[in-house]
Amino acid sequence: MADLVEYYRRRAGEYEAIYAKPERQADLAVLQATIPGRLRGRRVLEVACGTGYWTTGIAAAAASVVATDMAEETMELARRKPYPRRNVTFRKEDAYRLPADLGSFDGAFAGFLWSHIPRERLREFLGSLHARLEPGARVLIVDNTYVAGASTPLSAPDAAGDTWQDRTLADGSRHRVLKNFPAAGELEGLLPPSLAVTTLQYYWLAEYQRP
Repeated sequence: MADLVEYYRRRAGEYEAIYAKPERQADLAVLQATIPGRLRGRRVLEVACGTGYWTTGIAAAAASVVATDMAEETMELARRKPYPRRNVTFRKEDAYRLPADLGSFDGAFAGFLWSHIPRERLREFLGSLHARLEPGARVLIVDNTYVAGASTPLSAPDAAGDTWQDRTLADGSRHRVLKNFPAAGELEGLLPPSLAVTTLQYYWLAEYQRP
């Protein structure tokens, strides 16, 4: 996790360039039209808010947002974005150890975190998240779909079943980044029966209610 945080610290200034790719605009339009509305009026916990790309839209619809991340550099960019309703609070927190003093929530969002969680720690992450949520809370998780020829190539799975990508940033630094894509049935095996999954060309969106 420390290596991943360092990667995103270095990547902070160029992070949102990924959202400018022309071929992804149709998928992004679907997500941008869907996600805020599904969290409308809710007290939302956002995990791994990054640069706030999704925070702004969610904050426009939600009653309030507590946005968390481990990288100060990305969160500083998120803080600079406009939040006209002044309903967003930022906290530096570990997704695996979300503290009780964050409060309780009836909505949650995690964008592009799932793929960076080692498979053996997914239940640990979900336990941390669900401990902060009220029964019936609505949870949305969005991440990448692997697209051959468009996605960065993956390593062969290691002994734990995790895959990795080699990435180069604008500063020339090279990073080996954990990047998992859900196997068939993986989401259904980990998330509650209320789960509904929308699969787009470049992204997937999972929605469920906390039991």
